[in-house]
Amino acid sequence: MIAVGAALAALALFVAACGTGGTGARDEGPAHASAVAGKVASPSPSPPGHYKRVDAVSLIKQDPVVSGTVKRDLKPCSGENYPVDASYGDLTHGSVNDIVVNVTTCGDLVGLATYVYRDVGGTYKNVFKAEDSPVYSEIDGTDLTVTKQVYDTDDTVSNPSRETVITYRWKAGRFTVLNSHDTYYSRAGGDTPAPDN
Repeated sequence: MIAVGAALAALALFVAACGTGGTGARDEGPAHASAVAGKVASPSPSPPGHYKRVDAVSLIKQDPVVSGTVKRDLKPCSGENYPVDASYGDLTHGSVNDIVVNVTTCGDLVGLATYVYRDVGGTYKNVFKAEDSPVYSEIDGTDLTVTKQVYDTDDTVSNPSRETVITYRWKAGRFTVLNSHDTYYSRAGGDTPAPDN
């Protein structure tokens, strides 16, 4: 009798676990073959705030808006690990979350390019690009924040003169500048010559 009770309890737990709707691990598979002319297949529409992961590397490689230089330089750092990251969020108020994709270098993770993709009729369309390295984008609420390092002619790679942060907001079907600010870096530590006395 105890064995029957234990078997029924195990069956009840199994059925309950199957009905929870968890996401679990998934095999994404290859990119959709219909990705042409600046559009890449996107997941089926989901309620706002939801997304399905996409292959960001395929998104970049199939996008004719992305420069040939970025595509040529986009190689794995090790194995199949590409220097690409993707963030999902509601930037353009569509039915499917937008994707911000950053392409960096392998060693020091310097931002080479950044893009925003928006679902348009079931395919992802490039609606923003910045390929003036070093550059990196992030989602800040419903705004896009783009950070650029600015170098003067005598600056080393590790010592830019300033950082420019530009915040964009989606208005009337495109990103417009909401605000911008610069941070100038100190030359403390011997980088600036002392004045003559």
